[in-house]
Amino acid sequence: MNEVVKYYENYREEDRLSTNNARKIELVTTIQMLDSLIEKKSVILDCASGTGVYAFYFADKGHQVTATDITPRHVAYMREELKNKPYHMDTKVLDATDMGCFSDETFDIVLNMGAMYHLIDESQRMKCLTESLRVLKTGGILVTAYIPRLYLNQMIALSDTSYLDNNLLNQIKETGVLKHNHPKCFWTDTYYSSYEEMEQLYQKHSVQVLLHFAQDGLLPMLCNTADSWNEEQFKIWTDYHISICKEKSIIGMSNHVIIAGRKR
Repeated sequence: MNEVVKYYENYREEDRLSTNNARKIELVTTIQMLDSLIEKKSVILDCASGTGVYAFYFADKGHQVTATDITPRHVAYMREELKNKPYHMDTKVLDATDMGCFSDETFDIVLNMGAMYHLIDESQRMKCLTESLRVLKTGGILVTAYIPRLYLNQMIALSDTSYLDNNLLNQIKETGVLKHNHPKCFWTDTYYSSYEEMEQLYQKHSVQVLLHFAQDGLLPMLCNTADSWNEEQFKIWTDYHISICKEKSIIGMSNHVIIAGRKR
């Protein structure tokens, strides 16, 4: 995980969901979909919160939020932002594979929206999942984000011809794993999943799937077009995207995907 932390210490995560329309749609879609699931005054853990865009959104709505992240700069950023907020929000640097600082069945909601796809070892992903479920109350909701591997292959191949490499494309297609030391690594340590794998993972761990949706769809691959739209045009597309974001074909072609379910 050191390479992941190193990457994010030098990346402005706080700008990611606001810099252009292709990124804004992820935030708009996600909060609309999750608002339909999360009851008022919930106790929420955002265990891979980045710089807290979702944590602050839910805290602003009156939920009791704890926000953690493995990257110290992200936590420092949230603490600075909290100086201008009228509420308290617990924050801490934390590895989502070990949440021993929290008791069993503490939270109504666990948002695991970033940790899983940076864990290239299956045993680490399972530790992350089981820790999320351990601290989640029975009947509570687990929200997990992932990146589909087939979308990823098409995105990288279209964005830069240097990634039109059979070995690279087949490796991601077959294993979902890309390590930071790969000669053609374009990000950091990452694991790319699939609709079927995530559905089976939830079922195996007795989590009833409630929502499975594309956060941003194809728009990240069409960012130049999307950024040429005016506000009305962007809203038309966003409303359309939200109306189809639960379609399996759209999910498989999305940059970011969320699966949410209830712990039995």
